Amino acid sequence: MTKVSKNTQPSHSRRTAPKGKFTRVFGENLWGADKAPVAKRPTNPGQHGGRRKKMTDYGIQLREKQKLRAYYGNIGERQFYKIYVEANRRKGDSSENLIGLLEARLDSVVYRLNLAPSMFAAKQLISHKHITVNGAVVNIASYRCNPGDVVEMREKSRAIPQVAEAVAKMERQVPEYLTFTPADFKGTLVRLPVLDDVPYPVQMNPNLVVEFYNR
Repeated sequence: MTKVSKNTQPSHSRRTAPKGKFTRVFGENLWGADKAPVAKRPTNPGQHGGRRKKMTDYGIQLREKQKLRAYYGNIGERQFYKIYVEANRRKGDSSENLIGLLEARLDSVVYRLNLAPSMFAAKQLISHKHITVNGAVVNIASYRCNPGDVVEMREKSRAIPQVAEAVAKMERQVPEYLTFTPADFKGTLVRLPVLDDVPYPVQMNPNLVVEFYNR
């Protein structure tokens, strides 16, 4: 197997495979969806499915990187690598820094606040200028929020069916590193989280991602 370059893949963040296919690729209910196909069909994608072969250490590390990228809306490789570089540059544990930076992305905050039903929907709402940060419209999903930043749905956008439904249902508990006022469609990033703070539906191993890039 030819080793793929760590930082020269396309930088797009467009989802190139259905969410259901992602869950089957990783064999895990990546987003915790009630009707994830992996629950009924835990095989690899394809007509007949495939056997899951025993992976090398490199393969395990690569898989964990791909899983984390997919979870956050299939972040492009170049963009993801830049986040790793920043995490590695900062003081402290690089794997914890990586999670903190991923959760500080605007699309992550919008998703965690239940302003969008999925990470992919959060990206779309941001790109269509429905979200403000500290009162100013931001249309870049990768925008990095800082502790104290206030993220809010624009008033004229609050009637969007998927937004109104997501806030009404509040299907996911808002984690402790955020505050949220549903009546105002507004939340605040209180602090950058560490791995144990983040309510992932599956186990994430950012330490293996760091090991992958440190090879």
